[in-house]
Amino acid sequence: MSARVQEATFDFAAEMTAFQSTVTRSGAVVSFTGVVRDDTGNLDHMFIEHYPGMTEAALQKFADQATEIFDLEKALVIHRYGQLQPGEAIMMVATAARHRKDAFAGADYLMDYLKSRAPFWKKELSKGSAAWVAAKAQDEAELAAWGLEGTAKES
Repeated sequence: MSARVQEATFDFAAEMTAFQSTVTRSGAVVSFTGVVRDDTGNLDHMFIEHYPGMTEAALQKFADQATEIFDLEKALVIHRYGQLQPGEAIMMVATAARHRKDAFAGADYLMDYLKSRAPFWKKELSKGSAAWVAAKAQDEAELAAWGLEGTAKES
């Protein structure tokens, strides 16, 4: 299981080729890429902050948990930080499992975690104003629906 936090953009095709090249026991590979969305048409850019070390460890812990819960052969999480423009890739997840339902569920769970609990702070800058992106109740509800308390299992 691999979790990376990086400032540089990533090459989705290269990441998926590398990911899938080591999959040997799975019949399903699922991926999702999130991009910076400009809901208002006024977004100049988004700035994402994190605490190095802590963020990577948290993402790794959740990738490991998803692997165990959904019987994944492999999982990958990549999340960017720094200044990102509308339309740029902000993150991706990939999962591999023997069966498609487990691969989809693992990816969906990881996305719910990234949306609600991953330790990132996002600020949107638009036409001279700046606003922190607040957590959404819907994101918390979607994570809670998994019945896993929304936190990684205690070590």
